[in-house]
Amino acid sequence: MIVFDLRCAGGHVFEAWFGSSAGFEDQRARSLVRCPVCDNADIEKSVMAPNVGAKGNRRDTPAAKPTPHDAQALMARLAEAQAAMIDKSEWVGRAFPDRARAMHLGEETAAPIHGETTLAEARELVEEGVPVAPLLVPVVPPSARN
Repeated sequence: MIVFDLRCAGGHVFEAWFGSSAGFEDQRARSLVRCPVCDNADIEKSVMAPNVGAKGNRRDTPAAKPTPHDAQALMARLAEAQAAMIDKSEWVGRAFPDRARAMHLGEETAAPIHGETTLAEARELVEEGVPVAPLLVPVVPPSARN
Protein backbone atom coordinates (compact mmCIF):
# COMPACT_ATOMS: atom_id res chain seq x y z
CA MET A 1 0.00 0.00 0.00
CA ILE A 2 1.11 3.56 -0.71
CA VAL A 3 -0.29 6.84 0.56
CA PHE A 4 -0.48 9.89 -1.69
CA ASP A 5 -1.15 13.50 -0.84
CA LEU A 6 -3.78 14.59 -3.36
CA ARG A 7 -5.15 17.99 -4.35
CA CYS A 8 -8.44 18.68 -6.10
CA ALA A 9 -9.00 21.47 -8.60
CA GLY A 10 -10.67 23.40 -5.76
CA GLY A 11 -7.39 23.43 -3.82
CA HIS A 12 -8.34 20.96 -1.09
CA VAL A 13 -5.50 18.66 0.00
CA PHE A 14 -6.16 15.19 1.36
CA GLU A 15 -4.52 11.77 1.70
CA ALA A 16 -5.55 8.49 0.11
CA TRP A 17 -4.12 4.95 0.13
CA PHE A 18 -3.64 2.90 -3.05
CA GLY A 19 -2.23 -0.51 -3.87
CA SER A 20 0.25 1.08 -6.27
CA SER A 21 0.87 4.19 -8.32
CA ALA A 22 -0.79 2.43 -11.26
CA GLY A 23 -3.81 1.71 -9.04
CA PHE A 24 -4.13 5.40 -8.30
CA GLU A 25 -3.91 6.31 -11.99
CA ASP A 26 -6.52 3.69 -12.91
CA GLN A 27 -8.99 4.86 -10.25
CA ARG A 28 -8.41 8.53 -11.11
CA ALA A 29 -9.02 7.86 -14.82
CA ARG A 30 -12.38 6.28 -13.94
CA SER A 31 -13.28 9.28 -11.66
CA LEU A 32 -13.31 7.01 -8.61
CA VAL A 33 -10.97 9.30 -6.68
CA ARG A 34 -12.97 12.30 -5.43
CA CYS A 35 -12.30 15.15 -3.02
CA PRO A 36 -13.87 14.44 0.38
CA VAL A 37 -14.60 18.16 0.84
CA CYS A 38 -16.18 19.21 -2.48
CA ASP A 39 -16.60 15.87 -4.34
CA ASN A 40 -14.47 17.15 -7.24
CA ALA A 41 -13.04 14.36 -9.43
CA ASP A 42 -10.31 16.57 -10.96
CA ILE A 43 -7.51 15.19 -8.75
CA GLU A 44 -3.73 15.45 -9.01
CA LYS A 45 -0.92 14.22 -6.80
CA SER A 46 0.22 16.96 -4.47
CA VAL A 47 3.83 17.60 -3.51
CA MET A 48 4.70 15.03 -0.87
CA ALA A 49 7.22 15.14 1.91
CA PRO A 50 8.81 12.00 3.29
CA ASN A 51 7.08 10.57 6.34
CA VAL A 52 9.57 11.61 9.01
CA GLY A 53 8.43 11.90 12.60
CA ALA A 54 8.29 15.46 13.90
CA LYS A 55 10.10 16.64 16.98
CA GLY A 56 8.06 16.34 20.15
CA ASN A 57 8.13 20.08 20.78
CA ARG A 58 6.53 21.09 17.48
CA ARG A 59 2.96 22.14 16.84
CA ASP A 60 0.74 20.32 14.38
CA THR A 61 1.11 21.56 10.84
CA PRO A 62 -1.44 24.22 9.90
CA ALA A 63 -4.40 23.35 7.73
CA ALA A 64 -4.25 24.03 4.02
CA LYS A 65 -4.52 27.70 3.13
CA PRO A 66 -8.15 28.61 2.39
CA THR A 67 -9.01 29.22 -1.24
CA PRO A 68 -10.97 32.28 -2.44
CA HIS A 69 -13.98 29.96 -2.81
CA ASP A 70 -13.66 28.91 0.85
CA ALA A 71 -13.48 32.57 1.90
CA GLN A 72 -16.56 33.46 -0.17
CA ALA A 73 -18.54 30.58 1.32
CA LEU A 74 -17.47 31.56 4.83
CA MET A 75 -18.47 35.20 4.26
CA ALA A 76 -21.85 34.08 2.91
CA ARG A 77 -22.47 31.98 6.06
CA LEU A 78 -21.36 34.88 8.28
CA ALA A 79 -23.70 37.24 6.41
CA GLU A 80 -26.60 34.81 6.93
CA ALA A 81 -25.82 34.55 10.67
CA GLN A 82 -25.52 38.32 10.95
CA ALA A 83 -28.86 38.83 9.17
CA ALA A 84 -30.54 36.40 11.59
CA MET A 85 -29.10 38.28 14.59
CA ILE A 86 -30.13 41.66 13.18
CA ASP A 87 -33.68 40.42 12.68
CA LYS A 88 -33.79 39.67 16.44
CA SER A 89 -32.27 42.97 17.54
CA GLU A 90 -33.38 46.60 17.71
CA TRP A 91 -31.98 49.31 15.44
CA VAL A 92 -30.88 52.21 17.67
CA GLY A 93 -29.00 54.24 15.06
CA ARG A 94 -26.52 56.81 16.40
CA ALA A 95 -27.67 56.10 19.97
CA PHE A 96 -25.73 52.84 19.84
CA PRO A 97 -22.69 53.90 21.94
CA ASP A 98 -24.85 55.40 24.70
CA ARG A 99 -27.32 52.51 24.76
CA ALA A 100 -24.59 49.84 24.75
CA ARG A 101 -22.73 51.62 27.56
CA ALA A 102 -25.94 52.02 29.62
CA MET A 103 -26.73 48.31 29.25
CA HIS A 104 -23.18 47.39 30.23
CA LEU A 105 -23.37 49.56 33.36
CA GLY A 106 -26.78 48.14 34.32
CA GLU A 107 -28.53 51.49 33.80
CA GLU A 108 -30.72 49.93 31.13
CA THR A 109 -32.06 46.40 30.68
CA ALA A 110 -29.73 44.40 28.43
CA ALA A 111 -31.17 43.62 25.00
CA PRO A 112 -29.77 42.87 21.56
CA ILE A 113 -29.23 46.13 19.65
CA HIS A 114 -27.43 47.31 16.53
CA GLY A 115 -26.70 50.76 15.24
CA GLU A 116 -24.04 53.20 14.11
CA THR A 117 -20.86 54.36 15.80
CA THR A 118 -17.60 55.96 14.83
CA LEU A 119 -14.35 54.03 15.01
CA ALA A 120 -13.25 56.19 17.96
CA GLU A 121 -16.51 55.50 19.84
CA ALA A 122 -16.19 51.77 19.14
CA ARG A 123 -12.64 51.79 20.50
CA GLU A 124 -13.82 53.57 23.66
CA LEU A 125 -16.53 50.97 24.18
CA VAL A 126 -14.01 48.14 23.79
CA GLU A 127 -11.57 49.83 26.20
CA GLU A 128 -14.39 50.15 28.75
CA GLY A 129 -15.13 46.43 28.43
CA VAL A 130 -18.49 46.89 26.70
CA PRO A 131 -19.13 43.76 24.60
CA VAL A 132 -19.49 45.01 21.02
CA ALA A 133 -18.74 43.47 17.65
CA PRO A 134 -18.51 45.03 14.20
CA LEU A 135 -20.99 44.01 11.57
CA LEU A 136 -19.24 42.25 8.70
CA VAL A 137 -21.82 43.15 6.09
CA PRO A 138 -23.13 46.73 5.89
CA VAL A 139 -26.62 47.21 7.30
CA VAL A 140 -29.12 49.55 5.69
CA PRO A 141 -30.92 51.57 8.40
CA PRO A 142 -34.70 50.94 8.49
CA SER A 143 -35.40 54.55 7.44
CA ALA A 144 -33.35 54.10 4.25
CA ARG A 145 -35.02 50.87 3.09
CA ASN A 146 -37.53 50.85 0.23
